[in-house]
Amino acid sequence: MIKISRLPLGPMATNAYIVYENKEALVFDPGGDFDKLQAFLEERELDVKAVLLTHAHFDHIGAVDQVRSAYDAPVYLHEAEADWLDDPSKNGSGLFQIGQITANPADRFFSIGQMEIGNFTFEVRHTPGHSPGSVSFVFRNQRFTIAGDTLFQRGMGRTDLPGGSREQLETSIREQLFSLRNDMRIYPGHGLPTTIEEEKNENPFFT
Repeated sequence: MIKISRLPLGPMATNAYIVYENKEALVFDPGGDFDKLQAFLEERELDVKAVLLTHAHFDHIGAVDQVRSAYDAPVYLHEAEADWLDDPSKNGSGLFQIGQITANPADRFFSIGQMEIGNFTFEVRHTPGHSPGSVSFVFRNQRFTIAGDTLFQRGMGRTDLPGGSREQLETSIREQLFSLRNDMRIYPGHGLPTTIEEEKNENPFFT
């Protein structure tokens, strides 16, 4: 049975997610604090098959290279942000007083649609607006979606960073996320999980 665990990591307490089954794992958005993430993985004796990024903002990438190196795991990203990981002016770290945060370029780019890595099967949906290459990962059979900074509990992602678009973000949420089943659980980049039904009914941006 596939499990998902949330670990708030890094300077912005960004939610990293570990999806795992039968000692295989996928790591989503390792934002920092590699020691905490490694302790979780080692305690469960998990073999990381890939690092998947919802997008390339600095608070989601702080431990990317450490995970990639420690587990020999390829890093996946949307091609629209191919040059963001090693560029503080694009990944946002250059805009804040936190020092420059960078990672080496991604190993592979997503193909939108069904994807298989190891024993895991999921759907990649392009959900731009917060950033041009934002994606959401839909685990349809398990009824959960990792949505990055697209949709939050009673909120949505900011659009005032380079490449952001309020109109595009609202379209992504309405067309790509609100089209999912109402009981689909949403795991956001920050804060607590929610459901599609809750956000349709109670999110102030859409009610």
